[in-house]
Amino acid sequence: MLFVIIAKDHPGSNLRQKFRAEHLEFIADKQQLFRYGGPLLDDAGKPVGSVMILDFPDRAALDAHLAQDPYFREPVFESVQINASRQIVPEAEAGGLAAEIARQKAATAA
Repeated sequence: MLFVIIAKDHPGSNLRQKFRAEHLEFIADKQQLFRYGGPLLDDAGKPVGSVMILDFPDRAALDAHLAQDPYFREPVFESVQINASRQIVPEAEAGGLAAEIARQKAATAA
C-alpha cells in the first residue's frame, strides 16, 4: 500500500539540518520502500519540509518504520499528514489506466 507523507518543519528550526545525516544513513538501505522522497522547498529553494511516498503492507508497518527514522523520532516536523494512496499514472501495470477509466465511466453511468 502506498502512503503519501507531507511533513512541514517547525519555522526557523535547525532540527532538519541537525538530524539530516542520521536520517539519510537510516534510509540509505531502505530505498526499495520509497517511490519518492525529498524536501519541500520554499520560493527561495530552502527546505521547509519533506514529501515521501512509501510502500508498506499496512499503516502499522509504516508507523513502525517512521518511529525509527530520526526525522520522525525527533521533533523535526511541526505537522505531519499521512494518507494512503494508489498509483494511477504512470501505470504500474499495463492497462491500469484504461481499467480505471472504465470503472469511472461505469460508476457515473449508474
